[in-house]
Amino acid sequence: MRIRSAAILLAIALAATACTMAPIQNVENAPVATASGKSLSKNEVRAAILRAGSGLGWVMKDEGSDTIVGTLLLRTHTAVVEIPYSTRDYSIRYRSSVDLNEADGQIHKNYNGWVQNLTRAINANLAAAS
Repeated sequence: MRIRSAAILLAIALAATACTMAPIQNVENAPVATASGKSLSKNEVRAAILRAGSGLGWVMKDEGSDTIVGTLLLRTHTAVVEIPYSTRDYSIRYRSSVDLNEADGQIHKNYNGWVQNLTRAINANLAAAS
């Protein structure tokens, strides 16, 4: 009876964990677009990305080589992304995390929401940079 109860509890725990996991979603080659259609310089793209991340609570660090590293600290969770950019496009790629259960291309589902929010904020800042 104990073994059966333990097996049921283990199955429930695994199912609950699986519900909170999702595939890591990177943003690849998102276009740099302004409201006016005006082209932006690399410095303007960089500034828009830095403003967007900082406005959402990400700690943004210019890593050089046209790459920014963003770190989000929420409670016990840490997410780190790298954001390579050019005058044409930018990407947001998973780099590392703490307490988000990343394994085999899966991560806590909240991570993808944070990246979606960052993408929307970057796009809004790029659009306003015209």
